[in-house]
Amino acid sequence: MTPPQQPDAHDDLPIRDDMIRLGQALKLANLAEDGAHARGLVEGGEVTVNGEVETRRGRQLHPGDVVAAGGAAVRITAGG
Repeated sequence: MTPPQQPDAHDDLPIRDDMIRLGQALKLANLAEDGAHARGLVEGGEVTVNGEVETRRGRQLHPGDVVAAGGAAVRITAGG
């Protein structure tokens, strides 16, 4: 299986706290429709964090991390 490609451009996803879980970020960024969709994307190896495939839906993301799925990407930022 070929890992998903990291898109060149991304939007910012501001968060209130110092971290957010991957599954929550996928939903908040509209990269996943709901929790079940987020789980399927992650378990299917279709999500990257900082260019590497991530299979842990509970992974902690921090400002500066870039999450990509389905050809779109978001960068986690502080101050949401």
